[in-house]
Amino acid sequence: MALQTIPEVTLSSGNAKTMPVLGLGTAADPFPAPEVVVKAVLEAIELGYRMFDTASLYQTEEALGEAISQAVSLGLIKSRDDVFISSKLWCTDNHADCVLPALQKCLKKMKFEYLDQYLIHFPVSMRPGASPFPVNVKDVVPTDIKSVWKAMEECQTLGLTKSIGVSNFSCKKLADLLTFAKIPPAVNQVEMNPAWQQGKLREFCQANGIRIAAFSPIGGPDAFWGTKGVLECNVLMEIAKSKGKSVAQVALRWVYEQGVVIVMKSFNKERLKQNLEIFDWELSDEESKKIAKIPQTRAYPAEMFISETGPIKSVEELWDGEI
Repeated sequence: MALQTIPEVTLSSGNAKTMPVLGLGTAADPFPAPEVVVKAVLEAIELGYRMFDTASLYQTEEALGEAISQAVSLGLIKSRDDVFISSKLWCTDNHADCVLPALQKCLKKMKFEYLDQYLIHFPVSMRPGASPFPVNVKDVVPTDIKSVWKAMEECQTLGLTKSIGVSNFSCKKLADLLTFAKIPPAVNQVEMNPAWQQGKLREFCQANGIRIAAFSPIGGPDAFWGTKGVLECNVLMEIAKSKGKSVAQVALRWVYEQGVVIVMKSFNKERLKQNLEIFDWELSDEESKKIAKIPQTRAYPAEMFISETGPIKSVEELWDGEI
């Protein structure tokens, strides 16, 4: 079977390796068993996937590292260098003196010498040593993003990650970061799909050389951060029917046409294959206009960090009104 060729983009970090525009995410609720992750990653590599996304929070770093090791042993890829690997710094390590040790711990788990991308998972800090999840709002503490970002920059300078970025950052939080960043964030990974289109954020990131990566690109039924607002959207259903595509494929194609990287979680081989079938057709102008009019709702406001007595007192404050 011929491998599907996935388009790639160049990041602002100067990393010689390009980033595939479609990759496999490994976040699941409940947390997936290691063997499930290993199987899915190996199947994805066989199909042509070369970008994989994990995080300390997901508890999938070790399994992803094992899958890549097996893929090399099986001859599916020549070396670890053939894949693009992202992971994320969780809130309990979102402190200047915790960043480098957290990345070193991640690399040790994955048995890698470097990551291709390391992201700050949220613009939120929690007490070091606190239980990472579920979040106890009493553990949320003020964030010194300037010192944290300096530590992230050190990680890239040391070569432990080829690029650095953020996740779940608003325009305002990105603008604040850019005032002192010596190395600007290459990526901002955020919720984005036809039911939450992130128009303002997309414009800001494009103007500042920051690539958006979309999680939950088809919403999904996940109880923790999912929404059915995409897969059950009548507009998308009509377009899918007229094109002979699935609703998921229409949603993914729309995200791709916005110049956005797609982080898609699926551990089902057939769906992994279907997700690759979005590059040889396009949406018409009329279809794109219909999608632009879909009612907008953020599915994942991250209310777990909000407390009247804590440093983040409202959802509006966390997202700077982009809600």
